[in-house]
Amino acid sequence: MNNNITIIDYGMGNLHSVAKALEKVGGNVTISSNKNDIVQADKLVLPGVGSFGDCMLNLQKYDLIETIKNSLASEKPFLGICLGMQLLFESSEESPQVKGLGVFKGKVVKIIAPKLKVPHIGWNNLKLAKPSPILANSENDYVYFVHSYYVVPRDTKLITSFVEYGGKITASIGKNHIQAVQFHPEKSSVAGLKILKNFVNL
Repeated sequence: MNNNITIIDYGMGNLHSVAKALEKVGGNVTISSNKNDIVQADKLVLPGVGSFGDCMLNLQKYDLIETIKNSLASEKPFLGICLGMQLLFESSEESPQVKGLGVFKGKVVKIIAPKLKVPHIGWNNLKLAKPSPILANSENDYVYFVHSYYVVPRDTKLITSFVEYGGKITASIGKNHIQAVQFHPEKSSVAGLKILKNFVNL
């Protein structure tokens, strides 16, 4: 099995905890901003914390946008985590002037939950919307979230799971080799490690 995983380093994101979690479930992990490492990896992970606009600007600064888009266009398994999922879409209300990667049509919107706290921080249980290779046996598993925005894909068939937080909020999306989650699997204990192991085994 090809388990050389490159975590894309663009100066933002909780890279080392993601790397440790992937290593724990059998991944051979490199953290890198080097284009060759990204091109030669068997699998890619794009984590992200911070704001949508800052992340896109950093990807631009590191000159990684085309490399990432080319990798996404190939058959290479890809996992986006938190902001790494949001960046796959066209735009975000958080940074209206900044274009996303635009891999999928749709936008990122602010959580509106009048009786609940925003950001949505803490554990919430997944409701599966359709089968996903990384979410096998994850129905009702509790995973850890830290976010104020969520994705609204134009094609709702992209949504693989959601959580209830003042309404339905997209928790993960997937299409073929591209999978992405809004929550933090590296902070989600046994449930998160199971998801990362499924990714490693793709």
